[in-house]
Amino acid sequence: MNRRLIIAVDGPAGAGKSSSSRLLAQRLGYRYVDTGALYRAVGLLALEQNVDPADCAAVEALCDRLELRFLPQPEGIRLFLGDRDITMAIRRPEVSQMASKVSAQPGVRQRLLSVQRELGRGGGVVMEGRDIGTVVFPDADVKFYLDASLEERGRRRYAELRAQEGAESLATTMREMAERDQRDSARAHAPLQRAADAIVVDTTALTLEEVVDTLLRWVRAVEARVDQDGGNRMA
Repeated sequence: MNRRLIIAVDGPAGAGKSSSSRLLAQRLGYRYVDTGALYRAVGLLALEQNVDPADCAAVEALCDRLELRFLPQPEGIRLFLGDRDITMAIRRPEVSQMASKVSAQPGVRQRLLSVQRELGRGGGVVMEGRDIGTVVFPDADVKFYLDASLEERGRRRYAELRAQEGAESLATTMREMAERDQRDSARAHAPLQRAADAIVVDTTALTLEEVVDTLLRWVRAVEARVDQDGGNRMA
């Protein structure tokens, strides 16, 4: 296999995108890029600087000042804003909600689009987000759409937040998740939706290892077809 693939992983919050994408990248020896972290970084800055997410110009200005780096550390990939490690800060519930709001701004998505494409340039990458297979890399070699029931996604997110001492209740977590699903799916620009040619994986009843094994089988099948085609990019 000479050509390294671009793998897109989309889906709603709590479907298992981050964990499975990260492990899939490790298994393949690929780079892992969490594109949602970029929007979370903008949301974090908006909260800290009291920027109204409906103020297009102010939010876009935050994007212009971003100095983000994904750096591998012994404990995993960390996200730095300048010299500041914001890996944990961007996972707070209020940041998640703000990220969903600022990401609805067309100007924000346009500014971050070139950043995402640069991160995936050359292939050998697993990129996860909400519009990777539809907008960022519509010609990705492999497109996955991970999903799970709202109840299971809420349970997973609540367990994660409890570990960080940032959860109010399971009911609150599920309500916020449902609100974010609605915002992400209903926004006019680059809404959350499944690409027509995406492989859908329902993770509700699967373990993380089972999800990764499923994704890897599909990737290996695509690799075999690419080898037969002489390395030409698949449509």
